[in-house]
Amino acid sequence: MVGLSVGEKQFILGGIAQDLRSDGRQRLQFRPISVQTDVIPQATGSARVTLGATDVIVSIKAELGKPVPLRPDKGKVAIFVDMSPTAAPVFEGRGGEELSAELSVVLQRCLLGGKSGAGAGIDLSSLMVVEGKVCWDLYIDGLVISSDGNLLDTLAAAIKAALSNTAIPKVSVSLGDSADQPEVDVSDEEFMQFDTSGVPFVVTLTKVGQHYIVDATSEEESQMSSAVSVSVNRHGRVCGLTKRGGTGLDPSVLLDMISVAKHASESLIAVLDSEIAAAEAADDDEAT
Repeated sequence: MVGLSVGEKQFILGGIAQDLRSDGRQRLQFRPISVQTDVIPQATGSARVTLGATDVIVSIKAELGKPVPLRPDKGKVAIFVDMSPTAAPVFEGRGGEELSAELSVVLQRCLLGGKSGAGAGIDLSSLMVVEGKVCWDLYIDGLVISSDGNLLDTLAAAIKAALSNTAIPKVSVSLGDSADQPEVDVSDEEFMQFDTSGVPFVVTLTKVGQHYIVDATSEEESQMSSAVSVSVNRHGRVCGLTKRGGTGLDPSVLLDMISVAKHASESLIAVLDSEIAAAEAADDDEAT
């Protein structure tokens, strides 16, 4: 928790009320964002995203596995988040473990939908190799290097960027001696680019005083009464929703927050798309 004096708290609240935050932004304005892809060469895909002073790295590893019996036509994705102890003192020990677990669960909910797979932003069917027998398992690992608020949105952006950098090897399948034991040959030269068109963006709307803000800093988060994180795809469809904070929200307020978050997502989508494209172009230039 960020320790602030009474004067500092009043300064933050007063600035937000006047639509001029302490770092000069308006209430619905994001901090500068930058994206690097292919930052971990040995990973199947990776990205580093900074949003203001918040800095995270996401790596993705693809391995062949077996689909679960209840979802024989879908691959599997697991998301884990770890907090670097140097990112903030509060991350040392149990505090970091609890936040890591919370972020992992929320990201799973935002990107993978419900237990049935409904609302999933990641197309798990695209990870299938042989229905009921062989699939790709994606292990998504996020590391928070530096934290100055809005970790969820930054990690979600880094996951989307890392998925855009993910190339899954092409495979050929032969039944061999038994149809129950298909033989899978993994190519070292041919790859399929992962389709990220359905992967949503996450926008967290934080209520401070009587107003909503996006991309809250750690100081601003310390003054929040509640926060609603909305995962929105590029077509404006809400794919997931999660709330934190002790204050209850009236349904009409919640609907208003979702509407504002969807509007705010438009600028984030445009900037993130541009940054990912620039990062991929830079990777291509280095490769040639």
